[in-house]
Formats: sequence, structure tokens, C-alpha cells
Amino acid sequence: MASTRQEIQRLIKELGSKDAYVLSEMKRLGFWDTASDQPSLPEVLIEEEAQLYKEIRALVKESKIQGDDEALLKRIRTERMKASRAKQKENKAKRAAERLAKAEAWKVRKSKELLYLGEKYSAGLSNNKSDISKLLKNNLPTIDNALDLAVVLGTTINELRFLAYTRSVATTTHYKRYVVPKKSGGQRLIAAPMERLKKVQTAILKTILYKISLHPAAHGFIPERSIVSNADPHTKAAVVVNMDLQDFFPTFTYKRVKGLFVKLGFSEQIAITLALICTEPQEDRVEVDGQIFYVETGERRLPQGAPSSPAISNIICKRLDYRIAGAAKKLGFKYTRYADDMTFSSTDQSNANLQKLLWQAKEIIKDEQLVLHPDKLRIMHQGKRQEVTGIVVNDKPNVDRKTVRQFRALLHQIETTGIEGKAWNGVAEKGKLLNTIQGFANYYKMVNPEKGVAYWQRTRAIVKKYQPAPKPKAKKTVAETKKKPWWKFWG
Repeated sequence: MASTRQEIQRLIKELGSKDAYVLSEMKRLGFWDTASDQPSLPEVLIEEEAQLYKEIRALVKESKIQGDDEALLKRIRTERMKASRAKQKENKAKRAAERLAKAEAWKVRKSKELLYLGEKYSAGLSNNKSDISKLLKNNLPTIDNALDLAVVLGTTINELRFLAYTRSVATTTHYKRYVVPKKSGGQRLIAAPMERLKKVQTAILKTILYKISLHPAAHGFIPERSIVSNADPHTKAAVVVNMDLQDFFPTFTYKRVKGLFVKLGFSEQIAITLALICTEPQEDRVEVDGQIFYVETGERRLPQGAPSSPAISNIICKRLDYRIAGAAKKLGFKYTRYADDMTFSSTDQSNANLQKLLWQAKEIIKDEQLVLHPDKLRIMHQGKRQEVTGIVVNDKPNVDRKTVRQFRALLHQIETTGIEGKAWNGVAEKGKLLNTIQGFANYYKMVNPEKGVAYWQRTRAIVKKYQPAPKPKAKKTVAETKKKPWWKFWG
């Protein structure tokens, strides 16, 4: 291999001497026998001489540097700076790798868990271990993280985060609030959930809440039970007692709802998420510079209007029902409950145990952190009209005779002179009137099928006659269809 003069000088310097270079080249070119097992004295001497020359040059160089303090200090600083920069580079790469790994881990956790749902409600979200044995005992789905919950409810974890996330001041709300008049006077606040929230609340109702067994005395908003099944046990009673619970749904706060889900076996993370979705905050609507804000003013509670609220209240009241049913039975009374309406009845004319019943019921209600309405205690004896959730129970479940006569007269008037100018329960507008009379006919048929079916058939004929036919949808022209953006055709 041809070598330049500079290359030869470099090799001589590296090997230690000119002889060492010559020896190396002779070996490389095959002019020196390297196969012999016997050491060659000239070769050893050349190599030792070369090594000595290298050491001498290093010592000379070192002595020169040590003789010059500034040069030595400069070298030390240079070496330290070089090592420091290498270490910095290594640490920077290590931190970047750690940040990347942490971001990836956070991304994975965020895809499975809800890690933050607002300032006041995020403590406990790190606990995502459900009690599987309790869930199985309660016949509930074995949900272990928020992703499992989303799958069970038929939604996404991002949708759960959107519906559960809460702020003390927000620009949007998940509820539409309005008031309706109460039969007893005053107004009732209804908080109807928006469509997205209502869909998830309904899924919670079907996949979780409906699976929990309830006391037989509970009849409100339960499949295959109704106001009729609630009233039927109290027919032909000597005395009927009715109590009302005050502010029923608002009594069940976020803490109680969350505690319920934990008791059923769900982890803190799942219980917090479900409780936030199923409760609503007390809030005021404030307008500032044309912008609407919703300001939280009180604790979250069960909303009256959400599909999940009645079932949650029934489950929380399960212990109340067992305690009161037990006390009533010992005193010779039957007991049923339809939401906030509690009814007792007895076939014994004597009032010997009535006062004991009232006192024990009040104490149990108080102990269960509920409030008895002070103005809604009714005691109805035999010989007078006895009602349970609006149904007359003196002989058998029936609708009040006076109301039936008025309804019969209304149907006759509509059939004779038409629907114009007619009204029922203050409703006169044609479309709403048809819905109202149809609703009452369905109610009468449910309470008393024998007599109610005839009124239901007459009402159905009236609705069919006067209900306006739906307007046919106008067909779009080819031009209008072409104007439709292409992405609108998907999904």
C-alpha cells in the first residue's frame, strides 16, 4: 500500500521509532517470519526500544506541561469542560427520554381513566380499584376503570369527561331548567337534562340502577310497578295514613349519591364519575357584558327531571323502607311508598297503635336524613273518601267519580259540537288538549280497566278525528342534493 510522506511520519511517531515502522512493514509484506514459535531477539529489542521512545516522549511532554502552570490549568479546565458537556448531553437525552415516556404513560392513563374532573371533585380519582366481589353480588358489571365504564354505557371516555367535568363558573350547562305548578300550590323546579346527558343517564339507569333489588314496598318509577300497585294494598282499609317527604330529590346530595355507588362496589374513580353525571349543581344564571355564565351556588343534588334520579332515590331509601315496613308490620299496618309519598293502612278501627306508628315513622325518617313535610299528614277513616297517590281505594282502585263525570261530559260535548272552545284541566289549545285528554284516558284505563277502556276508545276516536295529519316532507331536487357537502352523506 503506497503511503505518503506524512502518513509514514505519523506511523513512525505512533510506533515509537523508525526501526519499529520498518519491522511492521516487513511483517506486513511477508519479509519477516512470524510463524516461528521461537522469539527473535532483534525483534524484541526493536519493540522495547520503540516503547521506551514513546514513554520518553510522553514524559517530556508531561514535564513541559507541568513546568508551565497555566498550560496545566488550561488542560485541566479543557478536560473538565469536555467531560461536563458530555455529561450535560447525556442528561439532556435522558430527561427527553423520561419526558417522552411520561407523556406516553399519561396518554395511556388518560385513554383509560378520568384523572381530573374539577377542583372540588378530583380527590380520590387515583383510586380505580373496584370491589369485584361486591359488584358480582349486586349483579353489576365488573367495571374497573373509566374506559370499562364508557364501554358498558355505550359511550366514549371523552364524552364521560365532558359530562362529568365541573367548574364553579361555566359558560355552558347540561340542564334546561323551568318551573311547573304544584297541585298543592307553589312551584316545582324541573331540571331536564340535555340530550347528550340524558342518553348517558338512561344508560346508567338500565345497566346499573335497574339491577339493584329494592324493597317490595317501593313502587315509584319501577318497571312493572305503578301508582295502581302502590294503592292496591290499601283497599278496603279501616284507616289510611298518608305522609309526604319534603324536598325529596334535593335531599340526596352528591356525597350521598357517591357513597351509594361506593357501597355497591365501584371504585372511587367510577363512583365520583357516576355521581357527577347523576347530580346537578345549584347555580345562578348571570349575564356579564352579553356573556351568559352559570355560577355554582350550592352543593350538587339529584335533579328532578333526570331519568336516573328516581332509581337512585329508591336505592338510597331501601334501608328506610325496610325499617318503616318492619315497624308498621309490628303495629298492624301495611306500608307502601311511591317516591316521596308514604302510605300506611290498617283494617283495625282502633287507633291504639296509630300514634305509635306516627312517632316511630318520624324518628326513622329523621334518622335516615330525610325530612317529613309538616303540612302533608292525612288520616282518612272508613266512611270517607280514602286516596292513595290520587287513586280512590275505599272499595277497589278507582278514579274519583266527580272527575269521571266531568270527563264523560267533555267527551260528549266534543263528539256533539266539536273540539273548538273545549278545555280540560285548564288546557284549551287544540293540540295540547288532545294530548291531555288522551293522557287522562290512558290513566283511567290503567286504574280501572273495566270501565276505563270504553272512555279510552272514545278518546282515541276523537284524537284520530281532530289530530292534524303530519305534513309530508318536501322532496329535495337534484340541484339541492348536489349542493349538499360530500361529508354530509356519511354516517
